[in-house]
Amino acid sequence: MSEIRRKLVIVGDGACGKTCLLIVFSKGTFPEVYVPTVFENYVADVEVDGKRVELALWDTAGQEDYDRLRPLSYPDSHVILICFAVDSPDSLDNWISEVMHFCAGLPIILVGCKKDLRRDPKTIEELRKTSQRPVTPEEGMAVAQKIGARHYLECSAKSGEGVREVFQYATRAALLSSPPHQFPQEGQEIWLRLALVFLLRTNISRLYPTPSCFRISSSLFFP
Repeated sequence: MSEIRRKLVIVGDGACGKTCLLIVFSKGTFPEVYVPTVFENYVADVEVDGKRVELALWDTAGQEDYDRLRPLSYPDSHVILICFAVDSPDSLDNWISEVMHFCAGLPIILVGCKKDLRRDPKTIEELRKTSQRPVTPEEGMAVAQKIGARHYLECSAKSGEGVREVFQYATRAALLSSPPHQFPQEGQEIWLRLALVFLLRTNISRLYPTPSCFRISSSLFFP
């Protein structure tokens, strides 16, 4: 059993490849069906420089609907992965301001996902229709230097290329950092799940308002 425990949080646009990256690393299989993430947690044992580390991997939702929920994942973190898709230039800068606001002082690793699509003819043609092209390694490196990221790395969850290196670098960075906000992991997960339930109930109630005859006053449970 690992005596050293660290927490990693991964952020990025929906469908940018961050969840596939986590699943391939932690489970060794590539998910062929895309399911949008709301909140997910994985654990993996990573060995770097002779140290065995239990790395908690916190996946987050990239959709705007969860902007209020996502910050609950950040406390007690040791390292942040900002992911973008190489085939989606617009996703490169989307998460920098949020991470800088909520995770100031934590090591950041910028990760270009889906690098296998950089030379994919269909991808190139689709981007050309909007006068865009895949993000180059030089462009990714420039952004990483601009935001003070520890590293800029690229990977392909589909082929497996670069996946293990991402988490080896992330683990090394996590070992050198101390989280600025301490919060018990069990309590953190409970609050996150409660917030998720509240958010889902709020969204559902907007779509399907409950008839007044079926509403129950909260005063029955909370005087």
